[in-house]
Amino acid sequence: MASISDSDAKTADLTSRERTEFQNSNTEGDGYNTQGQLDKDITSHVHENGSDDASSDSVKEVFDVHQFDPALARKMALVNEAIDKIGMTSFQWKLFFLNGFGYAVDSLLIVCQSIANPAVQQEYGLPSAHVSGIPLASQVGLLVGAGVWGFSADIIGRRLAFNTSLFICAVFVLIAGAMPNYISFSAMVAIYSAAAGGNYIMDATNFLEYLPTAYAWLVTFMAIWWAVGYTITGLLAWAFMSNYSCDPDATPATCSRADNWGWRYLHFTCGSLVLVMALARLFVLKMTHTPRWLLSQNRDEEVFKVLDGIARKSKTTHGLTLEQLHSEGTIAHTEKSPWSAYRVKMHFKGLFQTRKLGWSTTVILANWFVIGMVSPLYTVFLPFYLKSRGADTGDNSNYTTWRNYAINQVAGLIGPTIAAFLVEWKWFGRRGALATGALITMVLQFGYTQIKTPAQNVGVSAAITAASNIYYGTIYAYTPEILPSAHRATGYGLCVVLNRVGGIIGILIGSYADVETTAPLFVCAALFGLLIILSLLLPFESRGKRS
Repeated sequence: MASISDSDAKTADLTSRERTEFQNSNTEGDGYNTQGQLDKDITSHVHENGSDDASSDSVKEVFDVHQFDPALARKMALVNEAIDKIGMTSFQWKLFFLNGFGYAVDSLLIVCQSIANPAVQQEYGLPSAHVSGIPLASQVGLLVGAGVWGFSADIIGRRLAFNTSLFICAVFVLIAGAMPNYISFSAMVAIYSAAAGGNYIMDATNFLEYLPTAYAWLVTFMAIWWAVGYTITGLLAWAFMSNYSCDPDATPATCSRADNWGWRYLHFTCGSLVLVMALARLFVLKMTHTPRWLLSQNRDEEVFKVLDGIARKSKTTHGLTLEQLHSEGTIAHTEKSPWSAYRVKMHFKGLFQTRKLGWSTTVILANWFVIGMVSPLYTVFLPFYLKSRGADTGDNSNYTTWRNYAINQVAGLIGPTIAAFLVEWKWFGRRGALATGALITMVLQFGYTQIKTPAQNVGVSAAITAASNIYYGTIYAYTPEILPSAHRATGYGLCVVLNRVGGIIGILIGSYADVETTAPLFVCAALFGLLIILSLLLPFESRGKRS
């Protein structure tokens, strides 16, 4: 798979002392005209003579970053080595939970509005005969959030989103539960979706940039929080929607506010949970900018301070000095304002700097776009479909519908656990896990069209949820791993923006199709088949490599 050669890896791990000694021993009389020539000759020197033990044990990078910015590559190698030397501490474990809350909120709120959608339609009616406004509002909000949080994070850092996004979500989820009509509820859904829209962009990026290489699999396993969000909402729906909703056959004329408090209770409860998570982020951990982002901004002193703080609290060392960082030079273009047109453009251009990186970015963008169309056709409209299948098998009561929905979401917890195992298994890796998750999901979705009994309905749909979460859990972690660190949030943001565009297209397709037939499932299965191909076309395998 694409990674730097052993000699390049050793070069990246040379200490500043070694670089100075080599330069002094090779520049008497002639000198070096460029840093590039020095880099080239040091590489040759390492290839011929080797390096120290630490360097020989260095971990390969996902791809060669020296050709992008040699100074950044050298500094990044030093910081990566320092993080590996510190190891896994209580700080990173706290991040696993606190960043995981962002994953949970993302899924919790997507499901919250989709569960509420049928009940809100029963009470208020549907303003448009064709367009399902609530899912569309959610997708538009998620698109805006992905763009704002994702594209700004490489400019202002990751800390602001970490500290504020959940608070904004909590406020507007609580307000949404009190909305008096369909349009106002849809507006609140759009706002709280925008607040949550960048959560797993920021949380995966933030967590990855603090992790030692040996624990990178935890980014995949962190997707279990996404399944936890689904599970919490599914169980709450079982409790509230079963007991406080209008009859399944009710219409706006017969469904009164007094009989339809389930979706309101759901929003009040979910909003309160999100508020607790937001407070935990503020009081459990004092968040800092990630060392890798600070490095890309040429803020060496702050990089050293962050690493020193983590090491000191965990009673360990990192072996890095500020002088080492300074001696490796200045990151290109950091003399310009972070908001300058040139640097903003570079965050996008940096995703396509080589042919192979450009191909990787293009294929991962295609993956995210296709997922966007699959998600609303299956997950968002699943309550409607389950209700129709319940009618086919003789039971469409609120209790049975939401019990089955809760079972589906509990089953989803299995997916990320399997994914965390597969991504570290040499026979699969990240790309193999993606293809496996997509393949199993495709087969099960085709099989779902043939169910005949209530038991088959619940069993197969639960298996689909678990299988699809293998894919989702892997791609959430794999995406930031294969993006250049200086442009990681921008690249991830672009992926999620395209994902939301696909979601809007999926909503519109579903709005004009009959979502109570098997047609959406055939479309979803075909799209998962396409995802198998796209997964295998990805050029980089990041298993066991530094990102």
